[in-house]
Amino acid sequence: MGSRPTRRQVLAATAATAASGSVSGCLGAEKNVAGRDQPSRMTLTITTLPADSDPHAIRIVRHLAEHLEAVGIEPRIRTVDDAGLYREILINHDFDAYVGQFPSADPIDPDALYSLLHSSFVAEPGWQNPFGLTDPAIDDLLDRQRRADREDRRRAVTELQDAVARRQPFTVVAFPDMLTAVHDDRFIGWERTRPATSEGLLELDANAAAGTATGDGSPNEEPTDGEDRDEEPTDDEGRDGEPTDEEPANDEDRDGDSTNERRLRLVTTDSRITTNRNPIAPEHRRYGTFTGLVYDPLVRAIDGEEVPWLARRVVRVDDRTVRIDMREAVWHDGEPVTADDAAFTYAFLADTSLGEAETPIPSPRFRGRSTLVDSATAVGERTLEIRFTDAAAATQRRALTVPILPEHVWRSRTGLVDIPVGISINEMTTEAQVWENPDPVGSGPLRFREAEADERVVLERNPAHPIATRPESFPEPVRGKPAFETLELRVVPSDVAAVQQVGDGLADASTSNLGPDAVPRIGREAAARLVSRRSGAFYHVGYNTRRVPLSNPYFRRVIARLLDKTELVRSAFQGYARPAASPLALSGSWLADELRWTDGDPATPFFGTDGELDAAAAREALREIGYRYDEDGALLVPDAAE
Repeated sequence: MGSRPTRRQVLAATAATAASGSVSGCLGAEKNVAGRDQPSRMTLTITTLPADSDPHAIRIVRHLAEHLEAVGIEPRIRTVDDAGLYREILINHDFDAYVGQFPSADPIDPDALYSLLHSSFVAEPGWQNPFGLTDPAIDDLLDRQRRADREDRRRAVTELQDAVARRQPFTVVAFPDMLTAVHDDRFIGWERTRPATSEGLLELDANAAAGTATGDGSPNEEPTDGEDRDEEPTDDEGRDGEPTDEEPANDEDRDGDSTNERRLRLVTTDSRITTNRNPIAPEHRRYGTFTGLVYDPLVRAIDGEEVPWLARRVVRVDDRTVRIDMREAVWHDGEPVTADDAAFTYAFLADTSLGEAETPIPSPRFRGRSTLVDSATAVGERTLEIRFTDAAAATQRRALTVPILPEHVWRSRTGLVDIPVGISINEMTTEAQVWENPDPVGSGPLRFREAEADERVVLERNPAHPIATRPESFPEPVRGKPAFETLELRVVPSDVAAVQQVGDGLADASTSNLGPDAVPRIGREAAARLVSRRSGAFYHVGYNTRRVPLSNPYFRRVIARLLDKTELVRSAFQGYARPAASPLALSGSWLADELRWTDGDPATPFFGTDGELDAAAAREALREIGYRYDEDGALLVPDAAE
């Protein structure tokens, strides 16, 4: 394998491609989405998941394809499975446009846009600038929001959203509702949680009427606003948690049948966790729900507030340094958790080869957060000192939410391996990134018990976790949790099958997001009901700005205006979504006022009204930016000789 391209080489090549996509339409020898030599009809391939994997995405694609055809662009729809989508879009960057979801169940912090859009990540795999965007103005704003604090950061974030809306490296379509079928005779609290997140499952309560209570949490069927929560630790305060050596001696507790009443039974259509449990393998993780229960971060977000988790206390030393006192805890294999493990984790995420490769090979997952850390050093057995890069304190805290890994398990996974078949980028990877991690060893509140490939995975309660041994040191929503002894996740073939399992009382809830077509089925199941919660995993159309004419921001804006987001929410999502113009639309006060959705799209208004495309207006917009049509009304790829 040759060496990885330098950032300078990548930026130079990408800039050359972008220049060729200017209004003049000169193609040169660069790869484009339609043709090279003579003017020919423009084509655009849109890649997405098949309908049985994501019914929303394919409907967005068909909507866009219909409107592309109407303005003279030949659309081609390509469907691939989850692994194929990740490989083609996020590793090989071999696409024109795609429709998919951003992988975050919760509303994002503005700094999540740093790795998504900054040009320094343009050559990296994963959700690191898959669009190939190289824009100095956006880079500057991303840097500013990372360094600034309070009002200065707010201004930078507002300007950033405006710049992204104008450049359109991707087009936000809508934030979907996370639809879950639940059967709450055994566990309650689904309304106030996000069932597809680790924290949501931890916050569930046992239904005392069913006799399943195992934790200290009291049943509460109504959503709460958090006002009854005990005071939580701040950066300078924390609570100690001392694990005990005692574990339940009852062998029946490890028997699935004898403890069925204390088992949380979930169903999903996503089988990846049954074959791969690697927390840093992004192609096998969507939200990291179940690996997030096996591995602990230093700090965990509970109901939107940061709670010291594996950390006992976080103390600020200076503007760029914090000292962390860690709880006394053990890995699931009995080894003690130490500050050395935490220091190793940060070094490992920054370079999974730990110096064995010519250039660092960072973990694509958690990449943005790991770049906030300049160094992490163990200064005691359970005392860690972290020095951050030039970032404000509010942004620095994101780095404390990565999973801490056991050094004695992962240090041996730093060896270089060949890129798997189907990966076209010219670089090596490490064993750590391709390892399936069949028997994960974490320190989390749940530990791995068993799995059957493509069938099920079973996790069990970790009795040595501080949340169990010292519940008073945790806030009320998770105190003494989880409210179950085991968690069994079973794979089913379809949304309909998932709903039926819940309705028949064979499962407590579905975890993969149900399509709206499954909603009527829930209504017909007397024992099942629908729980809906807005998801941060926004649907979007992503553009490969490395390719002509998608390298032209004016062209991308025209494509964005072919999307009738209001109509898509009605038809594709059947109302279970909110149209949006910014990736921060659910992020509270971070959303720029100019991008709030009131009466239509404030950034890229649809060419038309009431669901009807004004094709003539769209065609005229394309002519205005330098494109032309043939006598049959087909949009032409500009001739490089012009």
